[in-house]
Amino acid sequence: MKALMFGWEFPPHILGGLGTASYGLTKGMAMNGDMDITFVIPKPFGDEDKSFANIIGATNTPIVYKDVDWDMVERRFGYCMNPQEYFDLRKHIYADFSYLHTNDMGCIEFSGKYPDNLLEEINNYSIVAGVIARKEQYDVIHSHDWLTYPAGIHAKQISGKPLVIHVHATDFDRSRGNVNPQVFAIEKNGMDYADHIITVSNLTRKTVIEKYGVDPAKVTTVHNAVEPMSQEILNMAASRGTDEKVVTFLGRITMQKGPEYFVEAAAKVLQKAKNVRFVMAGSGDMMNEMIRLAARRNIADKFHFTGFLRGNAVYEMLKVSDVYVMPSVSEPFGISPLEAMQVGVPTIISKQSGCAEILHHAIKVDYWDIDAMADAMYSIITYPSLYRYLKEEGKTEVDEIKWEYAGKKVIDIYKRLTGL
Repeated sequence: MKALMFGWEFPPHILGGLGTASYGLTKGMAMNGDMDITFVIPKPFGDEDKSFANIIGATNTPIVYKDVDWDMVERRFGYCMNPQEYFDLRKHIYADFSYLHTNDMGCIEFSGKYPDNLLEEINNYSIVAGVIARKEQYDVIHSHDWLTYPAGIHAKQISGKPLVIHVHATDFDRSRGNVNPQVFAIEKNGMDYADHIITVSNLTRKTVIEKYGVDPAKVTTVHNAVEPMSQEILNMAASRGTDEKVVTFLGRITMQKGPEYFVEAAAKVLQKAKNVRFVMAGSGDMMNEMIRLAARRNIADKFHFTGFLRGNAVYEMLKVSDVYVMPSVSEPFGISPLEAMQVGVPTIISKQSGCAEILHHAIKVDYWDIDAMADAMYSIITYPSLYRYLKEEGKTEVDEIKWEYAGKKVIDIYKRLTGL
């Protein structure tokens, strides 16, 4: 079976969990065999893993053929065309994109990031998707998250192939309910056009059904998973440079992730224990606010801000941690707790996260309950038996949460849609 996938990120160049999930799922699907996947991203950097998918860059796809000699076309074909046919041919070759700014190769340039003109790039991506949809061979279209829904819709309109959209998050998650109407409209349009919708958790499935008015029969949950940890990472030496315990928050420092609850809980822990340091690893629009909050709580000397971490630096941070905390206000899934548990870090997660549906050896608290969060942190760093239990049982659990299994569920959905 052949799938045409549209994504926005692909490792190693990622800014969040979307790229990690897209990569893991695609690789897991390929492991099931009999899958031919073409994965489109706005801008490839050349170092992506192409062993299980054909990577296509929208920024490398010509949409305007600038070297057409229309006098030659008219001389050669004009005698057998009526004016409307000639107009249609010219429109098809130019694809009606004359208003776009393209480079000398006739390609639209994409940033490969999340620029200020993101909505413009999303629209341009959908235009390029139409060109790619005409060239590629595929049985089903799969769009990852709202940024690529317009691209999937355009491909469906051109090909008539079934469209699956994959909801990794909704704007209700990202905005704490203060939804951007433009983003909501794109999400709703994608859900309306989709032949089937995959959500990363039952939490997200409920949001899709209740907030977007989608028929429950059209929505299936396929929980995310985690890539097997390489032996190199498992054997990686990491030194903390202190005998104090380390409690870590790792992720985007935005209101969706609940960073203020982590800081407030840290302040409560430090009222009872002095042999502990707290790390907020990541970047985001609330970072300066969190630095100021730590200062107001008089814990700045026990609090560290690393900035954004990538690659092995993420695992180095996890390996020197005694506790990992994800206090997200609304987390569709959350892969980072699984990664922490893989390297044996006891983990605390919010009950408002999708991964809470499948993790049984992580401590779960309400994101707003800073007393319970602080108690959980204090207990793990204080009682060795609890620490060992969560470390050992947590690793055993996540080692069985595999992308190959998630991939099989997605392929089964494809088969139901295509009859193949």
